[in-house]
Amino acid sequence: MRAAARTLATAPDAVRRDVVRRAADRLEERADELLEVNAREVAAYDQGGPGRDRLLLTPSRITGMATALREVAEADDPLREVVDRDTRPNGLRVERVRVPLGVIGVVYENRPNVTSDVAGLCLRSGNAAFLRGSSSAQASNRAIVEVWHEALEPSGLPRDAVALVEDPSRDAAVAFMQLTDVLDCLIPRGGPSLIAAMREHARVPYVLDGDGNCHIYVDATANFPQALDIVDNAKRSRPGVCNAVETVLVHSAVAPTFLPALAERLDDVELRADARARSFLPRAVAATDEDYATEFLDLILAVKVVDEIDEAIDHVARYGTGHSEAILTGDPAHADEWVRRVDAAAVLVNASTRFIDGGELGLGGEVGISTQKLHARGPMGLRELTCLKWVVRGEGQIR
Repeated sequence: MRAAARTLATAPDAVRRDVVRRAADRLEERADELLEVNAREVAAYDQGGPGRDRLLLTPSRITGMATALREVAEADDPLREVVDRDTRPNGLRVERVRVPLGVIGVVYENRPNVTSDVAGLCLRSGNAAFLRGSSSAQASNRAIVEVWHEALEPSGLPRDAVALVEDPSRDAAVAFMQLTDVLDCLIPRGGPSLIAAMREHARVPYVLDGDGNCHIYVDATANFPQALDIVDNAKRSRPGVCNAVETVLVHSAVAPTFLPALAERLDDVELRADARARSFLPRAVAATDEDYATEFLDLILAVKVVDEIDEAIDHVARYGTGHSEAILTGDPAHADEWVRRVDAAAVLVNASTRFIDGGELGLGGEVGISTQKLHARGPMGLRELTCLKWVVRGEGQIR
């Protein structure tokens, strides 16, 4: 794959664009076949939780995959962009230029859409994609990789610019994380067990797509109808994803009216609340520290009443995972304070946490959402799959 990565790094922008466009077309042309393969895997899936929804492909999801690829194809080329330049006193001309990372390895669970998204972002940014999915989605992933091979063939680019690990076992995953002679960067997309395995076993540099224990703080000045819509969207639109809200913090001044309305609105959501919140939520059960620290990925919501914004920020600092944190407020000073003081990859004001997604933020798609602070943070699109090369031009200068 190193050879494939070197070829991609020098491939013209137009060639890389055309490959991504062809892959989008082929996804839609082969949609019935992909749905048939995926349906068999969904039928065989016997685990609970959000896994089945993540595994599922539907006609609209395949259309969404193709749309995301076309957006990636139309994005500006991230390669060879000159980030900055300078001329030194001795006449040396110095530039920093964007170049590909090389071979990017992605380990992920279920989510066959990730196979398409990652391949598109890697190809468009001049990187080779080496993918290790889960056994439950292996047939779906294989079919999508075949689509990419068909898209690559007319371009003259190597087929193994997109490759799938054929052995989905845990031992193979550990070995994959240690391919220092092949991989330049690892990105895990999965739950706590995958992240723990990455920290324990990986020898290749990695960017963590960590847990999404996201919060929404409803301030005393929040617009009530708007706040109900936002919390509803953040919890129920797709509860099994990392940008779904898991805890709602409510200012004590509005808790007596807001919380009953919220419980009525979220009538199919299990509520786990502190003692003060339970006085307004008769059906809620007592929340524990573990509840506030949990990414439920389900129709479960933790609730807590707070007396001021400082208490809300302290709660986020204690339990948050650095993913996405939102404030709903009509007070510009409180909004600014939230943005300034909350430590997360993304902070939002009067908007749903569900917007922290590559497609929604104009990236076309994403390899993951980094909760780290090195190299990339937040949704990782094309530019986050590049690094910088120093280019120094002289006329015979010596030191």
